[in-house]
Amino acid sequence: MPSAPRVCKTAFLMLSPWFLSGCASRGAPSFALFGAFFPAWMLCALIGIGTAVAARGLFIAAGLASVLPFQLSVCASLGILAAALSWLIWFAP
Repeated sequence: MPSAPRVCKTAFLMLSPWFLSGCASRGAPSFALFGAFFPAWMLCALIGIGTAVAARGLFIAAGLASVLPFQLSVCASLGILAAALSWLIWFAP
């Protein structure tokens, strides 16, 4: 019977080409901005960062900052959610 590390290594080697073929079929999503191609993921990341900062400001203004546990995780989750939703709305096939 094969050992567990050998099975994991074999599975990794078999699946790695599938994981590494991300942008090969259609190219990276980008759009023209001021004459240069701008990667779409940067725009979505900026939207996510802005959402996280705005959420932190709203938590402080509403008085939830002293009550809400794990504020970093909550704000980061809201930012990731906003970035993923903006990606799905604008750039999903």
